[in-house]
Amino acid sequence: MGARAQHTLGYRRLCALLRQWRQDAALTQRALALRLRKPHSYIHKVEVGDRRIDPIEFIAWCRACEREAPASLAEVEREAEMGRRR
Repeated sequence: MGARAQHTLGYRRLCALLRQWRQDAALTQRALALRLRKPHSYIHKVEVGDRRIDPIEFIAWCRACEREAPASLAEVEREAEMGRRR
């Protein structure tokens, strides 16, 4: 049995980026949760990979952290590419 998708290196990199973007926006998990109208446990679960994030949620996360979703997605893609090269 293989690893679950959210436990792959690429997905762990995404989780790290989401956490970094929240921190760069000077938001606590609770503050981001309020902006997203989600429980704070949602933020924690996404950041540690216990819960997957869908594309609509990704866009909302970016907006809440005052980031452009297309540029953020490009950053995710670059990170994934770097991971494949290692």
